[in-house]
Amino acid sequence: MTITEPPPRSGRDGPRAAGAREHHLGAIFETVLTRGPLSRRDVARMTGLSPASVTKLVKPMIHHGYVTEKDPEAGVPGRPQIPLAINPDRHYAVGLKLMSSEIVGVVVDLQAQVRSSHRLKFEDRSLQGGLATIEEITRVLLDRCPVPFDRLLGIGIGLGGHVNGPTGVLHWSPFFSWREAPLQKLVSERLNLPVVIENDVNTLAVAEQWFGAGSAFSSFLVVTVGTGIGCGLVLDGRLWHGVSGVAGEFGHMIVDPDGPECHCGKRGCLESVAGGEAIVRAMSGAAGPRVTKVSQVVNLAHVGDPAARKAFTQAGVALGRAIATLLNLINPPLLILSGEGLAASDLFIDALREEVERSVFSTAARDCTLLVRPQPDEAWARGAAATMLRHGVLSSLRALTDEALM
Repeated sequence: MTITEPPPRSGRDGPRAAGAREHHLGAIFETVLTRGPLSRRDVARMTGLSPASVTKLVKPMIHHGYVTEKDPEAGVPGRPQIPLAINPDRHYAVGLKLMSSEIVGVVVDLQAQVRSSHRLKFEDRSLQGGLATIEEITRVLLDRCPVPFDRLLGIGIGLGGHVNGPTGVLHWSPFFSWREAPLQKLVSERLNLPVVIENDVNTLAVAEQWFGAGSAFSSFLVVTVGTGIGCGLVLDGRLWHGVSGVAGEFGHMIVDPDGPECHCGKRGCLESVAGGEAIVRAMSGAAGPRVTKVSQVVNLAHVGDPAARKAFTQAGVALGRAIATLLNLINPPLLILSGEGLAASDLFIDALREEVERSVFSTAARDCTLLVRPQPDEAWARGAAATMLRHGVLSSLRALTDEALM
């Protein structure tokens, strides 16, 4: 065991107090963003801060244009309450969702409202080709929605795989041959803009936290099903990454050690048993026409093909058992099920729910709302932009910390 002296205090209150003020500024901003317009009294109630603290902390946010005051609320007993709202034009961000064959991009304002969107196919899937495509779609988006450069916070990028957001490194992706790529640094240098990168399921979790079903919960999970299977964890108001960015790699839980090989190199991962390719593979020995796409299996199942229906039922059971494990570990009040695989949810959702009920411990399933919520690709890109907004705004709020003391 190494024993160290406590760090020296800096200033009147020391770094710990400064960190607390920074956290409180962030809490106020996100509360007004997701629940506003709100009076200072309501912000205090929702954040647990005192009304005096909220008034003090809001002052520099108003001065610097992050928050605006609306007309006083009418018909409210006592002193008129002045609602606070986020100024949408204070900052903007670009959000990109990288998929196997194309990029979906958006430009959003500070309220994460989409101002511009575009899709662009990859012509070259090498790392250099990918960087060129990212640059091209960013320029198209900003040409369609010109914003003052000093108000553009940067670019948020979401993609599947092992993405270490804090270090900016893409370690591995099932969609690209890019390995150990310092993607954040490469894009930032190419476009001369701040960049954050994140696992795409995490960006969807941020989208749900800021302007979706998760905004009313401090903790919730997002599970996505499709070609891949993933999970985003928001715990006590914070997106949880883990020490190396692999928290939520739900699809790589090994559920059958003797199962099929997964993209990651292991055998029997949940993704290899219940993902899109697994459903197609389950039809390989069935009679009838050769099947190469999930959409073909969906069509067969909808006309009553027993092998196709069995493939989806088996996937639903595997997913349900794995989700029950999540509920036992995390015990969340909300689990959002999303992803392109929900286009066929009618074929597996009953088996999934039944397996959750059968496999979960005690009341964990009853106490959790399972919300089936399909989202378009633009919502994932919007979440990537919101991830950039969060990073950029909270960095800016750090500069306001000292002002909040005045």
